[in-house]
Amino acid sequence: MPSHVTPEHLLPAEEPLGSDLPLRLGISRCLLGEPVRYDGGHKQNQFLVDVLGQHVEWVPVCPEVEAGFGTPREAMRLVDDVAEPRLLTVRSHHDYTGRMRRYAKTRVREFQALNLSGYVFKKDSPSCGTRRVRVYARDGRLLGTGKGLFAEAFQRAFPLTPIEEEGRLRDQGLRENFIERVFGYHRWQVLNARLTKGRLVAFHTVHKYLLLAHSQRHYRELGRLVANAKHHPVRELARTYGHLFMEALAVKTTIRKHVNVLQHLAGHFKNALSAKARTELHGVLSDYHHGFVPLSVPVALIGHYVRILDVPYVRDQVYLAPHPKELTLHSVHG
Repeated sequence: MPSHVTPEHLLPAEEPLGSDLPLRLGISRCLLGEPVRYDGGHKQNQFLVDVLGQHVEWVPVCPEVEAGFGTPREAMRLVDDVAEPRLLTVRSHHDYTGRMRRYAKTRVREFQALNLSGYVFKKDSPSCGTRRVRVYARDGRLLGTGKGLFAEAFQRAFPLTPIEEEGRLRDQGLRENFIERVFGYHRWQVLNARLTKGRLVAFHTVHKYLLLAHSQRHYRELGRLVANAKHHPVRELARTYGHLFMEALAVKTTIRKHVNVLQHLAGHFKNALSAKARTELHGVLSDYHHGFVPLSVPVALIGHYVRILDVPYVRDQVYLAPHPKELTLHSVHG
């Protein structure tokens, strides 16, 4: 399992689940450097290929090629209706809507067996764009924006699966959140494959501070749900917990939220520190609070003390290592 949190950490009281569920992400093929765009070119993204690609198994997809439109091909765009657009070629106005929708229905059905943990789509594409894809009138006027036909079909079929466009991944905060959601969803998929109420309690326990860093409301709701787990059938519990868990991770973190979590974590061991060490810890938390150092600095210091003092509850918190350290960004906001 690519994440730093192994199944053994998640399930200390039960049989380990193993790590036979690969972390697979769907991706627009052009982003991997394949020449599948309408003009025969590509849009290779170096971060996805060289960095994230070291930790995931890509499932490359190009809806327009796989639907049989060929490469190169006449450019296409969305037209007629923002809510229910048609997919037409730009010059000849050939309507490929039905063909694309049939392809999308079949391909999405195939994804059921792949257990994708996320998907990176090509921005602005009439098939793959997930937001603000331009929709035109037949006379060329801009009517508004919508979603690519394939991307919309995927989102409808897999509402919990984290998705993002490669263009938005240039933003450090959006990139960090996407990576965190991908690895969080993969851990949930591993658990959900062999879910028991005991395993859910263990999963929730090690995710508490990660949840608190995103949303106090979801943290409380999930806590109540787990506390009353015995009153719910397992599958119903899984549906509710999974939805709330992924909804929580989609909420943006802030410096203030992180400081709150860091103070909670430090509270588990600070009395065991020397006066000098407590002063150092307080200073680092203050520096982060005021934007002088990135989140990785207080997290590393807390992790250091946790290892030295052997504080199991804090040591096992996913918050301290929500994904491989090579993917950690060094922004102040974390």
